[in-house]
Amino acid sequence: MNAVKITAVILIIGGVLALMYGGFSYTKDTQQLKLGPIELSVKEKETVNVPVWAGVGAILIGGALLLFSNKKS
Repeated sequence: MNAVKITAVILIIGGVLALMYGGFSYTKDTQQLKLGPIELSVKEKETVNVPVWAGVGAILIGGALLLFSNKKS
């Protein structure tokens, strides 16, 4: 399997996951206060929304790569 086909499969899987879940979240540590040996930090939960057009676009581009990667002149 060559690099183009692997990229196409990754794009298709990523597009399907983006459509299924619609986004992802992660936790970010931020240092709020440091006073001598005392350190206070806050954990913030950040959410990233993936637009529907990005998921559909990834599936379409991955499909096109799979279809046209076999056609060599």
